[in-house]
Amino acid sequence: MHILIINFNLKDLARPEYEAVCDEVSEAFAAVPGLVSKKWLANEETNTYGGVYMFNDHQAMLDYKDSELFKSLGENPAFDNIRITDFELLAGPSKITGVS
Repeated sequence: MHILIINFNLKDLARPEYEAVCDEVSEAFAAVPGLVSKKWLANEETNTYGGVYMFNDHQAMLDYKDSELFKSLGENPAFDNIRITDFELLAGPSKITGVS
């Protein structure tokens, strides 16, 4: 499995409006091939939002990063200071702590 973490700050967009947009686009994320899950993140105190994405494998993550859905993140004027980090999942200890 492969993990992608995306964080950003909201610019000229309040949290309620952001959450409404998240609700609207969640079906598009649910349809991403190879995406096992996406956890939506919010820390209003630090104005940090984003997601933790779990993919079946590295290629599925790369395919997502090449998609229009991913590209739309960088083009969204309401997202500032976008940070993108990907990780390989350590299978052994993750299996013990609840990820199969």
